Amino acid sequence: MDPAPTADPAPPDAFVDIDDVSLVYGRGTSRTVALHHASIAVPRGGFAAVVGPSGCGKSSLMKLVTGLMPPTRGTIRVDGATVTGPLKIAGMAFQNPTLLPWRSTLDNIMLPLEIVEPHASRLRRNRAEYVGRAEALLASVGLDGFGNRNPWQLSGGMQQRASLCRSLIHEPDLLMLDEPFAALDAFTREELWGVLQKVWMERRFTVVLVTHDLREAVYLADRIYVMSARPGRIVAARDVPFARPRSLEDTFAPEFVDIVHELRDHISRERAAA
Repeated sequence: MDPAPTADPAPPDAFVDIDDVSLVYGRGTSRTVALHHASIAVPRGGFAAVVGPSGCGKSSLMKLVTGLMPPTRGTIRVDGATVTGPLKIAGMAFQNPTLLPWRSTLDNIMLPLEIVEPHASRLRRNRAEYVGRAEALLASVGLDGFGNRNPWQLSGGMQQRASLCRSLIHEPDLLMLDEPFAALDAFTREELWGVLQKVWMERRFTVVLVTHDLREAVYLADRIYVMSARPGRIVAARDVPFARPRSLEDTFAPEFVDIVHELRDHISRERAAA
């Protein structure tokens, strides 16, 4: 694993460039350093994962990249532009699907189109086109014909598939995933790894995945960043050499297991040092 305690120089084609970023919450005695001189670079169309101990600042990193909060120091650039506010080109999915219970699955998926421009101004006159796009997304994740169902009529795994569709309906260039499969059973979680990989290979948007599941990180990502205990620093980075598409059988290969153990050793050392 590369010894990259604080820096990961951005390549010329970096789509997401987190450059020497620190984040401090509060002031005085209530001051908490969440991130400390963290640098991450993800190329356009790349798939990066961020792992680390609980409370290390992984979710804070998500908020910074999407412009939901500013860094205390350092710079975040997406597609060459400094992030100064909420990103319109980003889609997000979280551990809980947060589907609105009074809307059908199809209407939940189309919700970003009512908010994000230029889709919001086009939605009324091009609704049939957008409905077709939403139904195609549903079919791509195995939910063909479920658009008229309410969220409470879907299983947890089906709701998370719908949440993934909602994050992609406005065709974002960047997808931010914060523990999207953590609440699911192991079988459903592994099934959705394959779904996400398939959609990503078809569309090639840029992905940053935050996860506690090391197998998930190695299965999905091209490059994995390991964060320290708080304050969160990037203490290691690991490229994943396996060809795509990857299968569940690959997760039992000695080379795959070795990377998982390598990552776990880093995190164990960080926990012990905390």
